[in-house]
Amino acid sequence: MGAVTKEVSLGVLVALFATAGGFFLYVEYFSKFGFIDTLQIIRQGNLYSNVLAIAAIPNLFVFFVFIKKKQDQRAKGVLMATIVIALTTLILKFI
Repeated sequence: MGAVTKEVSLGVLVALFATAGGFFLYVEYFSKFGFIDTLQIIRQGNLYSNVLAIAAIPNLFVFFVFIKKKQDQRAKGVLMATIVIALTTLILKFI
């Protein structure tokens, strides 16, 4: 049972890093403004939910890599983290 929990936890951790990487890529490379300016625009416009939803896109690729490599427990962890991120996005959208 411990190995399964470890694999799921590793999937969650990878998903969180993929989301953080997606956030960095969006802010650094896809925004028209600089890094600090983009963070200020996100804060002023209360755009946390929009940016978080875009930042979670790399989780899709991580999920399919784990499925392709037959690492189902890690894929389950990625899916669980993505669901939590989606619920967080939903909450932030309406607050």
